[in-house]
Amino acid sequence: MLAGKRILLIIGGGIAAYKSLELIRLFAKAGAKVVPVLTKAGAEFVTPLSVSALAGTKVYTDLFDLTDEAEMGHIQLSRAADLVVVAPATADLMGKMATGRADDLASTLLLATDKRVMIAPAMNVRMWLHPATQRNLATLQGDGILTVGPNDGDMACGEFGPGRMAEPAQILAAATAALTSGPLFGKHVLVTSGPTHEPIDPVRYIANRSSGAQGAALAAALRDLGARVSFVTGPASVPPPAGVDVIRVETARQMLAAVLAALPADAAVMAAAVADWRVANEAGQKMKKDGSGRAPGLEFAENPDILATVSHSPDRPRLVVGFAAETETVVQHATAKRARKGCDWIVANDVSPGTGIMGGDENAVTLISEAGAEDWPRMSKDEVARRLAGRIAEALQ
Repeated sequence: MLAGKRILLIIGGGIAAYKSLELIRLFAKAGAKVVPVLTKAGAEFVTPLSVSALAGTKVYTDLFDLTDEAEMGHIQLSRAADLVVVAPATADLMGKMATGRADDLASTLLLATDKRVMIAPAMNVRMWLHPATQRNLATLQGDGILTVGPNDGDMACGEFGPGRMAEPAQILAAATAALTSGPLFGKHVLVTSGPTHEPIDPVRYIANRSSGAQGAALAAALRDLGARVSFVTGPASVPPPAGVDVIRVETARQMLAAVLAALPADAAVMAAAVADWRVANEAGQKMKKDGSGRAPGLEFAENPDILATVSHSPDRPRLVVGFAAETETVVQHATAKRARKGCDWIVANDVSPGTGIMGGDENAVTLISEAGAEDWPRMSKDEVARRLAGRIAEALQ
């Protein structure tokens, strides 16, 4: 699976460092050679001896090792790897990466490498949700850093929430996807997914029933064909797949900004169920009943048209794929939408309540292109994703 691949594994200082030992074992079992770098803080949680025994090679710890640095060892280490994995990636390491600091071996390697970097963040939930960490995350993702996790769960500190490092098997899967050649290897594909939430007040919002399942399946299928996937997702109930660059948004306007920031791309697959309207007179405080029996008056404004904007962008991808969720005259509406938006393909489906498609596990779509309408049989959303990803790969050859 990873035979002959060389993984530079940087182990940061956190309780999750113990998982790095299992990760080394999984990488080795998959055929990869692991070159471990243990930070000073990481050595407080796992020993150099245990890391070295599992990796079967020397553990690197010191930027100023005279033997290694006589030959500029930090440069050689950073360039010889096929992939650099940081697990656990602490808040401190992420901050160093985002600001370009290089004051120890790990941070110097990360600044000097010309290879892809994947981080597996791990920290207290409050640290993860802190605006500074989220700013650093956005910077790293904008720089093309891959992320896997963090997961929700119990913390060693007794709190619960996002911040648990992804399990070693998840990191292995993400690393495998990043290193696997395929028909889309070297291609960048932008995928949008999920609903958007348009606030009415700080408590309430307008949304739809999209689970984000089809978008997540598409991101995974494109990843499996070797693409670098930028996954812009609204607040979906289905989690994003590992091995893709995840950009989380809430509103349609935030989604548009994230999409434009992710361009240029070779293809854009706009699977998100974006709200057409937002509340123009959004309240700054929670709206209260006043006893009059009258509902508050909501004024609506049209949201930006993300698909049309991408289709007519100066950075327009070679292939732009839109989605049309309809409840009647599906093909006619979708065909008109393709012409109106200026995209290349439209994937149309009937989301009437009786179909069970919106929020369900299956889909039945019609692919509409310049050549006409092609009906696909009802199948799982994963199979729809694999079939569509294959078509995209053919189109980009």
